[in-house]
Amino acid sequence: MASRIEHRTAFSADVASTWDAVSSEAALRARLEQIGGDDAELLEYVTTADGVRYKLRQGISSDKLPSAVRTLHRGDLVVEREQTWRADGDGYTGVATASVNGVPGEITAKTSLTGEGGRTTLTNSGEVKVRIPFVGGKLEGVIAEQVVKLLEREAEFVAKWLAER
Repeated sequence: MASRIEHRTAFSADVASTWDAVSSEAALRARLEQIGGDDAELLEYVTTADGVRYKLRQGISSDKLPSAVRTLHRGDLVVEREQTWRADGDGYTGVATASVNGVPGEITAKTSLTGEGGRTTLTNSGEVKVRIPFVGGKLEGVIAEQVVKLLEREAEFVAKWLAER
Protein backbone atom coordinates (compact mmCIF):
# COMPACT_ATOMS: atom_id res chain seq x y z
CA MET A 1 0.00 0.00 0.00
CA ALA A 2 1.23 3.52 -0.77
CA SER A 3 1.03 6.78 1.22
CA ARG A 4 -0.55 9.74 -0.57
CA ILE A 5 1.07 13.11 -1.14
CA GLU A 6 -1.21 16.09 -1.75
CA HIS A 7 0.02 19.68 -1.83
CA ARG A 8 -1.52 22.80 -3.34
CA THR A 9 -0.22 26.37 -3.29
CA ALA A 10 -1.69 29.55 -4.77
CA PHE A 11 0.58 32.40 -5.87
CA SER A 12 -0.38 36.03 -6.49
CA ALA A 13 1.26 36.06 -9.91
CA ASP A 14 0.37 35.12 -13.48
CA VAL A 15 1.23 31.73 -14.95
CA ALA A 16 4.22 33.00 -16.98
CA SER A 17 5.92 34.55 -13.93
CA THR A 18 5.17 31.54 -11.75
CA TRP A 19 6.38 29.16 -14.47
CA ASP A 20 9.70 31.01 -14.50
CA ALA A 21 9.95 30.83 -10.68
CA VAL A 22 9.15 27.10 -10.65
CA SER A 23 11.12 25.85 -13.63
CA SER A 24 13.79 28.24 -14.91
CA GLU A 25 17.38 27.13 -14.55
CA ALA A 26 18.27 30.27 -12.56
CA ALA A 27 15.39 29.75 -10.11
CA LEU A 28 16.21 26.05 -9.68
CA ARG A 29 19.87 26.80 -8.94
CA ALA A 30 18.91 29.50 -6.44
CA ARG A 31 16.35 27.21 -4.80
CA LEU A 32 18.90 24.41 -4.44
CA GLU A 33 21.44 26.81 -2.98
CA GLN A 34 18.95 28.10 -0.43
CA ILE A 35 17.02 24.95 0.57
CA GLY A 36 18.61 22.02 -1.29
CA GLY A 37 20.45 20.52 1.64
CA ASP A 38 23.84 18.81 1.57
CA ASP A 39 25.55 18.39 -1.81
CA ALA A 40 22.53 19.81 -3.67
CA GLU A 41 23.03 19.92 -7.42
CA LEU A 42 21.17 20.50 -10.66
CA LEU A 43 22.23 17.35 -12.49
CA GLU A 44 20.47 18.01 -15.79
CA TYR A 45 18.40 20.78 -17.36
CA VAL A 46 16.90 20.34 -20.82
CA THR A 47 14.41 22.62 -22.52
CA THR A 48 12.01 20.94 -24.93
CA ALA A 49 9.71 22.26 -27.64
CA ASP A 50 6.83 22.52 -25.15
CA GLY A 51 8.43 22.52 -21.70
CA VAL A 52 11.40 21.46 -19.65
CA ARG A 53 12.95 18.43 -17.96
CA TYR A 54 15.38 18.57 -15.08
CA LYS A 55 17.05 16.35 -12.49
CA LEU A 56 18.00 17.47 -9.01
CA ARG A 57 20.04 15.91 -6.24
CA GLN A 58 19.34 16.94 -2.67
CA GLY A 59 20.88 15.71 0.56
CA ILE A 60 19.44 15.36 4.03
CA SER A 61 21.94 14.85 6.83
CA SER A 62 21.11 12.01 9.19
CA ASP A 63 20.86 14.33 12.20
CA LYS A 64 17.89 16.08 10.55
CA LEU A 65 15.97 12.85 9.90
CA PRO A 66 13.11 11.64 12.08
CA SER A 67 14.15 8.87 14.47
CA ALA A 68 11.95 6.35 12.63
CA VAL A 69 14.03 6.89 9.49
CA ARG A 70 17.38 6.83 11.34
CA THR A 71 16.41 3.45 12.80
CA LEU A 72 15.91 1.98 9.32
CA HIS A 73 18.55 3.86 7.34
CA ARG A 74 22.13 4.50 8.37
CA GLY A 75 23.76 7.76 7.30
CA ASP A 76 22.62 10.69 5.23
CA LEU A 77 19.86 10.46 2.64
CA VAL A 78 20.44 11.43 -0.97
CA VAL A 79 17.29 12.17 -2.95
CA GLU A 80 17.34 12.31 -6.74
CA ARG A 81 14.33 13.98 -8.34
CA GLU A 82 13.29 14.23 -11.96
CA GLN A 83 10.61 16.64 -13.13
CA THR A 84 9.13 16.95 -16.60
CA TRP A 85 6.83 19.87 -17.48
CA ARG A 86 4.82 20.35 -20.68
CA ALA A 87 2.63 23.20 -21.86
CA ASP A 88 -1.04 22.33 -21.44
CA GLY A 89 -3.53 24.95 -22.59
CA ASP A 90 -2.85 28.13 -20.62
CA GLY A 91 -0.77 26.29 -18.00
CA TYR A 92 1.55 23.34 -17.56
CA THR A 93 1.30 19.74 -16.44
CA GLY A 94 4.02 17.39 -15.46
CA VAL A 95 5.30 14.25 -13.84
CA ALA A 96 7.78 14.05 -10.98
CA THR A 97 9.67 11.02 -9.72
CA ALA A 98 12.14 10.66 -6.88
CA SER A 99 14.25 7.95 -5.35
CA VAL A 100 16.09 7.81 -2.04
CA ASN A 101 19.45 6.07 -1.82
CA GLY A 102 19.24 2.78 0.03
CA VAL A 103 15.43 2.75 0.22
CA PRO A 104 13.68 0.25 -2.07
CA GLY A 105 10.78 2.21 -3.45
CA GLU A 106 9.85 5.38 -5.24
CA ILE A 107 7.99 8.64 -5.07
CA THR A 108 5.78 9.61 -8.01
CA ALA A 109 3.55 12.62 -8.57
CA LYS A 110 1.52 14.47 -11.14
CA THR A 111 2.02 18.21 -11.13
CA SER A 112 0.10 21.11 -12.60
CA LEU A 113 0.43 24.86 -12.86
CA THR A 114 -2.85 26.62 -13.68
CA GLY A 115 -3.90 30.25 -13.68
CA GLU A 116 -7.06 32.16 -13.04
CA GLY A 117 -7.58 35.87 -12.57
CA GLY A 118 -3.92 36.81 -12.20
CA ARG A 119 -3.29 34.03 -9.66
CA THR A 120 -1.56 30.71 -10.27
CA THR A 121 -2.01 27.39 -8.49
CA LEU A 122 0.70 24.75 -8.23
CA THR A 123 -0.65 21.28 -7.44
CA ASN A 124 1.26 18.10 -6.55
CA SER A 125 -0.60 14.81 -6.23
CA GLY A 126 1.29 11.58 -5.79
CA GLU A 127 2.34 8.69 -3.63
CA VAL A 128 5.25 7.10 -1.81
CA LYS A 129 5.85 3.36 -2.10
CA VAL A 130 8.43 1.57 0.05
CA ARG A 131 8.97 -2.14 -0.43
CA ILE A 132 10.23 -3.24 2.98
CA PRO A 133 8.18 -5.94 4.73
CA PHE A 134 6.51 -4.95 8.01
CA VAL A 135 7.93 -1.41 8.24
CA GLY A 136 7.40 -0.13 4.68
CA GLY A 137 4.04 1.45 5.50
CA LYS A 138 5.41 3.38 8.46
CA LEU A 139 8.39 4.55 6.43
CA GLU A 140 6.08 5.61 3.58
CA GLY A 141 4.14 7.83 5.97
CA VAL A 142 7.29 9.46 7.30
CA ILE A 143 8.67 10.05 3.81
CA ALA A 144 5.33 11.46 2.58
CA GLU A 145 5.31 13.87 5.53
CA GLN A 146 8.86 15.00 4.74
CA VAL A 147 8.00 15.45 1.04
CA VAL A 148 5.07 17.72 1.95
CA LYS A 149 7.36 19.77 4.22
CA LEU A 150 9.84 20.10 1.34
CA LEU A 151 7.04 21.17 -1.04
CA GLU A 152 5.98 23.81 1.50
CA ARG A 153 9.55 25.15 1.71
CA GLU A 154 9.80 25.19 -2.08
CA ALA A 155 6.49 27.07 -2.30
CA GLU A 156 7.83 29.65 0.17
CA PHE A 157 10.92 30.01 -2.03
CA VAL A 158 8.77 30.50 -5.16
CA ALA A 159 6.64 33.14 -3.39
CA LYS A 160 9.78 35.00 -2.30
CA TRP A 161 11.28 34.71 -5.81
CA LEU A 162 8.10 36.20 -7.28
CA ALA A 163 7.98 39.01 -4.72
CA GLU A 164 11.56 40.02 -5.50
CA ARG A 165 10.96 40.30 -9.24
